[in-house]
Amino acid sequence: MVRDYLIIGAGPAGLQLAALLEREGRDYVVLERGSGPGTFFTQYPRHRQLISINKVNTGYTDAELALRMDWNSLLSDDPELLLTRYTDEYFPRADDLVRYLADYADRTGARVRYGTEVVRVSRAEDGFDVLDDSGRTWRARRLVVATGVSRLNVPPIPGIELAERYDDFDTDPASFTNQRVLIVGKGNSAFETADSLLHKAAVIHVAGPHSLKMAWKTHFVGHLRAVNNNFLDSYQLKSQNAVLDGTVESVEKEDDGGYRVVFRYARTVERLRELRYDRIILAAGFRFDASVFDESCRPALVIDDRFPEQSSAFESVNVPDLYFAGTLTQQRDFKKSTNGFIHGFRYGARALHRILGARYHDAPWPEHPVAAEPDAIADAVVARVNRSSGLWQQFAFLGDVVEVDGDRATYREEVPLAYIADGHLGPAAHRFVVDLEYGPDHDHVDPFDATVERVAENDAEHAMDSTYLHPVVRHYRDGVLAGTHHLAENLENDWDIPAVHQQPLSAFVKSCLG
Repeated sequence: MVRDYLIIGAGPAGLQLAALLEREGRDYVVLERGSGPGTFFTQYPRHRQLISINKVNTGYTDAELALRMDWNSLLSDDPELLLTRYTDEYFPRADDLVRYLADYADRTGARVRYGTEVVRVSRAEDGFDVLDDSGRTWRARRLVVATGVSRLNVPPIPGIELAERYDDFDTDPASFTNQRVLIVGKGNSAFETADSLLHKAAVIHVAGPHSLKMAWKTHFVGHLRAVNNNFLDSYQLKSQNAVLDGTVESVEKEDDGGYRVVFRYARTVERLRELRYDRIILAAGFRFDASVFDESCRPALVIDDRFPEQSSAFESVNVPDLYFAGTLTQQRDFKKSTNGFIHGFRYGARALHRILGARYHDAPWPEHPVAAEPDAIADAVVARVNRSSGLWQQFAFLGDVVEVDGDRATYREEVPLAYIADGHLGPAAHRFVVDLEYGPDHDHVDPFDATVERVAENDAEHAMDSTYLHPVVRHYRDGVLAGTHHLAENLENDWDIPAVHQQPLSAFVKSCLG
């Protein structure tokens, strides 16, 4: 039997896509190595607290708006199928997410084969052959990999195999009492670990080659989050801990059981220095595991071979009909937007579902008519930017599209911007593309520095210089960019003041349409 789709992985992305395929009655099956969904989250994060927010009390009665503050729920037609119904903790426990995913799989009818580990993927004449650990071969015309970044990232450091690994080290802080500890890595897993050891370890050093970036400044939520940065206080207030900028050159074990580390500083006169530690923990993030693919369909990798390279349709650039969903799709917006996280890739999975429908099932991207008048188009755009959770969560990645041809206008929602740019929507006399964006220099501005001059709130005249999140509308005439309009930023993100938002936008649309 050759299925239309085979999904590998029943994590959040695999379940999201499965639920959409199930609703459409598509031919698919999901293979999951674990005994239930969300296997990754049964182990990670190691200290069991998620950093994805779960804001239950928003004041919103609109479920779509509430999703802007709910970073863990998947999309469904069931208004009760939300993680906010499972816990009211702002940073929920990983076990609550696992429990939620099990219910989501059950209530959406996702067809998942648990306890089925994929050991080899090869190309076949009619698609792909997927061999599982029991010796069974599954066949499908199209393959979607939603396994996440499941493999620990191990940098090429001589002796690094002597270090304890984030994926299996003893997380009990008591075992680190009065010890000198080196944590290799500067991401949230490294600082999550450092914070947990603050009250037991004597000295903690967190080391990595790249400058530390704070999520509240860059707006990339994969950078260091405030919930994990207590350690920085202990460093800057000289409490025996430190963040080291540079590279670990080598690790050697000493006779007393400790470790000698040669470290190359990035910014000091003393470039090389030997440091001694009792324990070393490797917490340098994760990477995609491509080992199951044979040479007939091995996907090209990028970003230090950590992610599969993809087209704007989430398809492998070198293996046709091989698609990716979930955190693997962050290759498309690496450290810029939100495809690496549930609150981003849930919309990416919906976009992939629509792409597959258009390519293989004669199901064009959903659209609805709108009056081909400037005021009507402006009103439709303003209504969407003030309500959409997809545009909000996938800023600078997804956009709404209004196409105008004579007296006919249509509205499409949440299309990947790169997919539009690659011409997949076809030609259009007039196309308006709407998304939410931060200003180009937003990551260089300290948002808490009151001495820095910024564009005033609701300043329509200088909206193009806005730093904070705001709507941007671009007009393309016969595929060529012909004009750009920024809607003024607003403290409450309410872009609906007639004289500030609707009227300037309507005037822009009118001038574009002539």
